[in-house]
Amino acid sequence: MTRLSVEMLAADPVEPITSAGHAQLGIAVLAGIAVIVLLITKFKLHAFLALTIGSLALGAFAGAPLDKAITSFSAGLGSTVAGVGVLIALGAILGKLLADSGGADQIVDTILAKAGGRSMPWAMVLIASVIGLPLFFEVGIVLLIPVVLMVAKRGNYSLMRIGIPALAGLSVMHGLIPPHPGPLVAIDAVDANLGVTLALGILVAIPTVIIAGPVFSKYAARWVDVPAPEKMIPQRASEDLETRPGFGVTIATVLLPVVLMLAKALVDIVVDDPTHMVQRVFDVIGSPLIALLVAVIVAMFTLGRAAGFTKGRLSTTVEKSLGPIAGILLIVGAGGGFKQTLIDCGVGQMILDISKDWSIPALLLAWLIAVAIRLATGSATVATISAAGLVAPLAADMSTTHTALLVLAIGAGSLFFSHVNDAGFWLVKEYFGLSVGQTIKTWSVMETIISVVAGGLVLLLSLVI
Repeated sequence: MTRLSVEMLAADPVEPITSAGHAQLGIAVLAGIAVIVLLITKFKLHAFLALTIGSLALGAFAGAPLDKAITSFSAGLGSTVAGVGVLIALGAILGKLLADSGGADQIVDTILAKAGGRSMPWAMVLIASVIGLPLFFEVGIVLLIPVVLMVAKRGNYSLMRIGIPALAGLSVMHGLIPPHPGPLVAIDAVDANLGVTLALGILVAIPTVIIAGPVFSKYAARWVDVPAPEKMIPQRASEDLETRPGFGVTIATVLLPVVLMLAKALVDIVVDDPTHMVQRVFDVIGSPLIALLVAVIVAMFTLGRAAGFTKGRLSTTVEKSLGPIAGILLIVGAGGGFKQTLIDCGVGQMILDISKDWSIPALLLAWLIAVAIRLATGSATVATISAAGLVAPLAADMSTTHTALLVLAIGAGSLFFSHVNDAGFWLVKEYFGLSVGQTIKTWSVMETIISVVAGGLVLLLSLVI
């Protein structure tokens, strides 16, 4: 992925901004992360402010001049937003068009009409995985909850038997598959190939979502048997529409950016000649920016116009899609600032030096760091960004495939055991009408299964490719 060179932004990007020893740097990292955790959990401060303050605290604890720490943070924020900001915005627009046009409802209704009985949990996984590709996790939950509750009630299914597969599909997409913010930022941080990461991510995601979804839901339904709370069933988007796009064209639109990015990766492997016309063409149309931009423009016709949207309604839909992602962009940007402060303080090099004496594989180290930050902050995105910054130097001598696997190891670790400091935990609890204990036994365990299974698959893949 193209990213804005830090050399253009940072005053002294090559030499560390502090000459602190490993012990002091280690303490500085722990102190900086502790500040972020404390501000988010104890003082309920917004993650953007917490990451900003934590970055400055990290620089101070490491003994760096404050002006250099500020420069590093600003450079990292600018570089990250330049690399992924537009992609997040385009993904949000595509997701909003999918939801408001009734395209998401069309996918849901068509698949549910074909499914029944024992196949229903598998249908829910398929629905969530397809819809989850262009949507942020929270948006996907809000979109799918009415479906989960209606299916559970009308079909007399256990709520967990239907809900867990849907949540698993969304969560796996969120943690492992671009264009979601976490994977995009990790790809940018370690300079991984997006197409290869996407292909390997799908390879890891399929068995992971099967185990954490339909398989685990059998046990979750036995542990927690609750009825679907009727008061939580909101109105569906397509109930106010006279027409909505067809199933085939909706699926094709959603998968278009994925197909373009995968095609670029395939051409890069087969042709392997940067001067060849075919590769040059696919380098353009398969770049994340162009792939998502093309998908958005196509969606305006295949989804928006098919639902009867006027030009004014299309413009309003696009405008409304951008507001909610302001917070996400700021958090991702501040996370990039924290990452750059880590690197410029010399923390990345410190981990590289220390890990040379360890027998622990780099991919396992990345997973463990992401797990630790996830448990502490509750945010998968913060865990991904911070872990990527810490382990970025480890990718320097890695092959293209192993760099992609490093991204997936970080993404898998960032999903580990969601608990009370995670907004997603409370979202699931309230929508499904669960107690804290019931949410831990279902949602939290499911997230842990996703993290462990995906992490294990990444390690296995690293042995064979």
